[in-house]
Amino acid sequence: MTNDKTPDTTPDGHHLIINGRKWRASDPSIPPKLRQELVEELMAARRAVKAHESEARARVNDAKIALGERGQPWWEAPEPQAFDERISATIRALLRKRIDSSICPSEVARIVSGKGDAWRDHMSDVRRVASEMACHGEIVATQKGIPVEADNVRGPIRLKRGTSVGDIPSSTRSE
Repeated sequence: MTNDKTPDTTPDGHHLIINGRKWRASDPSIPPKLRQELVEELMAARRAVKAHESEARARVNDAKIALGERGQPWWEAPEPQAFDERISATIRALLRKRIDSSICPSEVARIVSGKGDAWRDHMSDVRRVASEMACHGEIVATQKGIPVEADNVRGPIRLKRGTSVGDIPSSTRSE
C-alpha cells in the first residue's frame, strides 16, 4: 500500500491488493456521479447486513455486480446472460439508492457499457431487461407518468420501483 492509503493495483488495473489479498477493482469506466451512488448503496447494504435486515445480502450482491466487482469481469467481452444480470442488478441498486425517485435507462446503459458513447448501443438491452423486470413486478416503466411497456414504446421513459415484495425494503413492508 502506498503512503496516501490508496491500494496498490495489479499492473493491468483489474485488481486491488489490500493486506496481501487480491480484490476485483470496480469498473473504471462508470461515470463518477453514478459510481458514487452505487458505492453509497453498497455501503448502506453492508450496514443492513450488520443489522441483520432481510434482503441485505441481495442488496450487496446487486451493488457489487453493478460496480463490476462481481459477476463477469468488466474487462471481458460480455456474455449475454451476464450482461443482462449486470443490467438488472444496476437497475435494482440505483432504485434502492433513489428510494423515492425514478431512474433513466440511459444511466444504466452508461454504467454497464464501458467508455465513451457505447452506452447508446445498449439502450435496447436495458429496455428489454427493464421490460422483463416489469413483468415480474420489480419495476414500472413510465412515460410522462403513465405505465408503459419499456421495450415497445418510443421516446424517453423512466423506471421506478415496482410492487413485488422482494423489492420493498423490510423497514417499509407492512406485516
